[in-house]
Amino acid sequence: MVAFVTSIIVMLVLMGGIDWYRKRTPADKDFTWGEAMVFATYVFFLLWWGYGVVPHQWLTWADSELNWRPDRFLVGPELPWTGDQGIVEWALPFTMTYQVIRDLVAVVIYGIALGGNVVMWGQWQNRGRADDAPKPTSEYGRPLIREGAGA
Repeated sequence: MVAFVTSIIVMLVLMGGIDWYRKRTPADKDFTWGEAMVFATYVFFLLWWGYGVVPHQWLTWADSELNWRPDRFLVGPELPWTGDQGIVEWALPFTMTYQVIRDLVAVVIYGIALGGNVVMWGQWQNRGRADDAPKPTSEYGRPLIREGAGA
């Protein structure tokens, strides 16, 4: 569990580094060849970590400490309307093993990584837009209003 949680923390720190750099880099900045190689290596490391290390640590933890094997079946509590079956057998007309659940969690991890990938690339492409720019404020910190707009 420690390795899995640590891999998630490292992933969040790496993503925070990209977000920090995105906020301080102007959209019209021309990158040198060296900067582009450093950032490409950083992004490659982030993608390797998100699509490789985090799911691997989950699968290792589920196989070892959680003991989610293919011969362990998901069994629910017996309720009055389920008869001799548990609630899971009554609700699901198929056999569900813990290995299937382990793999579904891995698929969710991949989906979150893919969604985060798309969101972060969108944020990078849209940096420096007018809606991202800070709004002008008065010396008291209140937003400025156009003359004649408002009651």
